[in-house]
Amino acid sequence: MDWAGLGVIIIGIALLAVAVLLVKPLTKLTEALTGVKETTNALPNQVAEVMGQTKTALNSANGTLSQVNEQVDKIKPLTNAVYRIGMALQNLIKTLETINDDMRVKTDNPTMRRYNLESIYGVMALGYVMYERQKGNKTANK
Repeated sequence: MDWAGLGVIIIGIALLAVAVLLVKPLTKLTEALTGVKETTNALPNQVAEVMGQTKTALNSANGTLSQVNEQVDKIKPLTNAVYRIGMALQNLIKTLETINDDMRVKTDNPTMRRYNLESIYGVMALGYVMYERQKGNKTANK
């Protein structure tokens, strides 16, 4: 035999040894791939189940939101009334502030400051304004 034949035999024996050594890891790899196959075979059913549950949850959420919208629509007139009352109170307070400022400017004297009579004059001014408005409403109704 020549050297080439001897080299081929040595390479063959080496490849046979590698094949024998790789049998155990390759069988483990086969088992792992079989497990992955079983897992992926069950995956479409699991995804379908999750999607079904998600659909049910979203339908429930939509129903809840529609109920909330109905309740909000029922409460809207009340909130509008509260808003209007708030705006009327704001206008009343602005009017009272204006009257109070006018009275303060007209009656600014040391005696008022000395005896803290500003609040009394404010109440008197409020009473006067109410009296005038009531008197104006009575003449308008006649």
